[in-house]
Amino acid sequence: MKGTGNFMLLAIMIILLMAPVYEAAAQTTTTDAAAVNPAVFDTKGFPQWAKDLRRWEIVAFGSFPFTMFATTFAMDTRRWIDQNGMDWSESGRRYAPWPLKTAGAIDMTNKEHETTLIVAASISVALAFTDLIIVQIKRHKERRRTESLQTGNVIINKTPRAEGSAGGNSAETPAAP
Repeated sequence: MKGTGNFMLLAIMIILLMAPVYEAAAQTTTTDAAAVNPAVFDTKGFPQWAKDLRRWEIVAFGSFPFTMFATTFAMDTRRWIDQNGMDWSESGRRYAPWPLKTAGAIDMTNKEHETTLIVAASISVALAFTDLIIVQIKRHKERRRTESLQTGNVIINKTPRAEGSAGGNSAETPAAP
């Protein structure tokens, strides 16, 4: 009878979750001018430090899945080497990293999981700071280059090229008819 109670609870939850979907109607017309023609989001009103902070955040959180995967693989490999020196037998592969693990693989301890998480987060933050430093250096170089340009009007004098100054021997150039 316990299975019937679980089934009834599941059925009631499904009905309750799906009921609002059937009652929702699609909107056919819009009267709001902003909804019809949304304006392009303009970032000119934000200070540069806010844009840099947003970029830092995107790099840090965006790189975290990749650093977590690499750190977990490195931690599993270290455990495998420490436990039995990369033993390829069935019992030795219980500590192997993910693609090589067997069915009876031994999971990491909570301390190892915490260490993996801390190392992965630290690498992500380090990557974000490295990106921030590189962007700051590029911005500073561009600012110095722009400030070193001459101000005012640039005068360009065009003069006709003298004959034979095109590089090469003037004796080899054919004479004009």
